[in-house]
Amino acid sequence: MPGVIDLEEGRLLMAVKKAYRNWKGRFKEDFGLETRLSDISFRTLSLLAQGKDKGTFYLYDLTMNLQGLGSGFEFNELGQKKKMVIIDQYLFLLDRIRFECMKRLGWLESYPGEKFTLVDLIIQFDRMAPGLQAQVPVLSKDHPDYKTYSSVNTFEKEAVVRRLVPKLLIKIKDYSTTL
Repeated sequence: MPGVIDLEEGRLLMAVKKAYRNWKGRFKEDFGLETRLSDISFRTLSLLAQGKDKGTFYLYDLTMNLQGLGSGFEFNELGQKKKMVIIDQYLFLLDRIRFECMKRLGWLESYPGEKFTLVDLIIQFDRMAPGLQAQVPVLSKDHPDYKTYSSVNTFEKEAVVRRLVPKLLIKIKDYSTTL
Protein backbone atom coordinates (compact mmCIF):
# COMPACT_ATOMS: atom_id res chain seq x y z
CA MET A 1 0.00 0.00 0.00
CA PRO A 2 1.41 3.42 -0.92
CA GLY A 3 2.33 5.83 1.88
CA VAL A 4 -0.48 7.70 3.60
CA ILE A 5 -0.58 11.44 2.99
CA ASP A 6 -1.88 13.67 5.77
CA LEU A 7 -4.93 15.60 4.55
CA GLU A 8 -3.63 18.94 5.82
CA GLU A 9 -0.28 18.32 4.16
CA GLY A 10 -2.05 17.34 0.95
CA ARG A 11 -4.14 20.51 1.00
CA LEU A 12 -1.03 22.58 1.63
CA LEU A 13 0.84 20.93 -1.24
CA MET A 14 -2.09 21.60 -3.58
CA ALA A 15 -2.28 25.24 -2.42
CA VAL A 16 1.46 25.68 -2.92
CA LYS A 17 1.30 24.21 -6.41
CA LYS A 18 -1.55 26.56 -7.32
CA ALA A 19 0.13 29.54 -5.66
CA TYR A 20 3.35 29.11 -7.64
CA ARG A 21 1.62 28.37 -10.98
CA ASN A 22 2.07 31.92 -12.35
CA TRP A 23 5.58 32.12 -10.94
CA LYS A 24 6.67 28.97 -12.77
CA GLY A 25 5.20 30.22 -16.04
CA ARG A 26 6.79 33.65 -15.75
CA PHE A 27 10.15 32.97 -14.17
CA LYS A 28 10.86 29.48 -15.57
CA GLU A 29 12.17 28.26 -12.22
CA ASP A 30 11.18 25.49 -9.86
CA PHE A 31 9.26 26.70 -6.81
CA GLY A 32 7.67 24.64 -4.09
CA LEU A 33 6.91 24.12 -0.44
CA GLU A 34 10.59 24.32 0.57
CA THR A 35 11.58 27.34 -1.57
CA ARG A 36 13.54 29.97 0.31
CA LEU A 37 14.56 33.33 -1.09
CA SER A 38 18.11 32.00 -1.30
CA ASP A 39 16.85 29.37 -3.78
CA ILE A 40 15.48 31.93 -6.24
CA SER A 41 17.57 33.36 -9.08
CA PHE A 42 18.92 36.88 -8.76
CA ARG A 43 17.06 37.84 -11.94
CA THR A 44 13.71 36.86 -10.43
CA LEU A 45 14.49 38.52 -7.10
CA SER A 46 15.52 41.69 -8.93
CA LEU A 47 12.16 41.94 -10.63
CA LEU A 48 10.29 41.30 -7.39
CA ALA A 49 12.49 43.74 -5.45
CA GLN A 50 11.60 46.65 -7.73
CA GLY A 51 8.18 46.84 -6.07
CA LYS A 52 6.49 47.72 -9.34
CA ASP A 53 3.42 46.37 -11.12
CA LYS A 54 4.75 43.01 -12.32
CA GLY A 55 6.60 42.16 -9.14
CA THR A 56 3.75 43.37 -6.98
CA PHE A 57 1.29 41.18 -8.87
CA TYR A 58 3.41 38.04 -8.40
CA LEU A 59 3.76 38.65 -4.65
CA TYR A 60 0.04 39.40 -4.29
CA ASP A 61 -0.74 36.30 -6.33
CA LEU A 62 1.44 34.05 -4.19
CA THR A 63 0.14 35.50 -0.94
CA MET A 64 -3.53 35.51 -1.92
CA ASN A 65 -3.42 31.95 -3.25
CA LEU A 66 -1.76 30.66 -0.08
CA GLN A 67 -4.30 32.52 2.05
CA GLY A 68 -7.20 31.10 0.02
CA LEU A 69 -8.23 34.53 -1.27
CA GLY A 70 -7.98 33.81 -5.01
CA SER A 71 -5.34 35.00 -7.42
CA GLY A 72 -3.51 38.31 -7.60
CA PHE A 73 -5.86 39.30 -10.43
CA GLU A 74 -8.61 39.52 -7.82
CA PHE A 75 -6.78 41.88 -5.44
CA ASN A 76 -8.96 44.89 -6.27
CA GLU A 77 -12.08 42.84 -5.53
CA LEU A 78 -11.02 42.20 -1.93
CA GLY A 79 -12.62 44.10 0.91
CA GLN A 80 -10.57 46.86 2.53
CA LYS A 81 -9.58 44.78 5.57
CA LYS A 82 -8.34 41.85 3.45
CA LYS A 83 -6.49 44.24 1.12
CA MET A 84 -4.63 45.67 4.12
CA VAL A 85 -3.66 42.17 5.26
CA ILE A 86 -2.26 41.36 1.80
CA ILE A 87 -0.44 44.71 1.59
CA ASP A 88 1.14 44.13 5.03
CA GLN A 89 2.35 40.70 3.91
CA TYR A 90 3.53 42.12 0.59
CA LEU A 91 5.63 44.81 2.32
CA PHE A 92 7.05 42.23 4.71
CA LEU A 93 8.05 39.96 1.80
CA LEU A 94 9.39 42.90 -0.20
CA ASP A 95 11.76 43.73 2.67
CA ARG A 96 13.02 40.11 2.82
CA ILE A 97 13.50 40.07 -0.97
CA ARG A 98 15.48 43.30 -0.92
CA PHE A 99 17.56 42.05 1.99
CA GLU A 100 18.32 38.85 0.05
CA CYS A 101 19.47 40.95 -2.91
CA MET A 102 21.70 43.02 -0.60
CA LYS A 103 23.13 39.83 0.87
CA ARG A 104 23.97 38.47 -2.59
CA LEU A 105 25.70 41.73 -3.44
CA GLY A 106 27.79 41.35 -0.29
CA TRP A 107 26.16 44.30 1.47
CA LEU A 108 24.59 42.21 4.26
CA GLU A 109 25.93 39.32 6.30
CA SER A 110 22.44 38.13 7.23
CA TYR A 111 18.87 39.29 7.63
CA PRO A 112 15.89 38.27 9.76
CA GLY A 113 13.82 35.49 8.24
CA GLU A 114 16.31 34.22 5.68
CA LYS A 115 16.14 30.65 6.96
CA PHE A 116 12.37 30.36 6.45
CA THR A 117 10.54 29.29 3.31
CA LEU A 118 8.33 31.73 1.45
CA VAL A 119 5.34 29.53 2.28
CA ASP A 120 6.15 29.73 6.02
CA LEU A 121 6.65 33.50 5.85
CA ILE A 122 3.18 33.86 4.34
CA ILE A 123 1.18 31.20 6.15
CA GLN A 124 2.71 31.98 9.54
CA PHE A 125 2.88 35.73 8.97
CA ASP A 126 0.86 36.70 12.05
CA ARG A 127 3.11 34.66 14.32
CA MET A 128 6.49 35.29 12.68
CA ALA A 129 6.41 38.83 11.27
CA PRO A 130 6.41 40.83 14.52
CA GLY A 131 9.55 39.12 15.80
CA LEU A 132 11.34 39.28 12.45
CA GLN A 133 10.43 42.93 11.91
CA ALA A 134 11.89 43.77 15.31
CA GLN A 135 15.29 42.44 14.21
CA VAL A 136 17.79 44.34 12.08
CA PRO A 137 19.77 42.98 9.12
CA VAL A 138 23.51 42.67 9.77
CA LEU A 139 25.54 44.92 7.51
CA SER A 140 28.69 43.41 6.05
CA LYS A 141 31.93 44.51 7.67
CA ASP A 142 33.21 45.22 4.14
CA HIS A 143 30.41 47.68 3.34
CA PRO A 144 31.49 51.36 3.22
CA ASP A 145 28.75 52.28 5.73
CA TYR A 146 29.78 49.67 8.28
CA LYS A 147 31.60 52.13 10.55
CA THR A 148 28.44 54.25 10.84
CA TYR A 149 26.26 51.14 11.25
CA SER A 150 28.41 49.73 14.05
CA SER A 151 28.43 52.99 16.00
CA VAL A 152 24.67 53.60 16.23
CA ASN A 153 21.76 52.10 18.16
CA THR A 154 19.45 49.40 16.79
CA PHE A 155 16.83 51.84 15.52
CA GLU A 156 19.46 53.82 13.61
CA LYS A 157 21.05 50.62 12.27
CA GLU A 158 17.78 49.82 10.55
CA ALA A 159 17.80 53.32 9.04
CA VAL A 160 21.33 52.77 7.71
CA VAL A 161 20.19 49.56 5.98
CA ARG A 162 16.97 51.13 4.64
CA ARG A 163 18.95 54.01 3.12
CA LEU A 164 20.61 51.38 0.92
CA VAL A 165 17.32 50.49 -0.81
CA PRO A 166 17.44 53.25 -3.49
CA LYS A 167 21.04 52.28 -4.32
CA LEU A 168 19.99 48.64 -4.49
CA LEU A 169 17.13 49.38 -6.87
CA ILE A 170 19.48 51.22 -9.23
CA LYS A 171 22.06 48.43 -9.02
CA ILE A 172 19.59 45.61 -9.77
CA LYS A 173 17.42 47.38 -12.36
CA ASP A 174 19.24 45.83 -15.32
CA TYR A 175 18.84 42.33 -13.92
CA SER A 176 15.06 42.64 -13.72
CA THR A 177 14.65 44.01 -17.25
CA THR A 178 16.08 40.83 -18.76
CA LEU A 179 13.04 38.82 -17.66
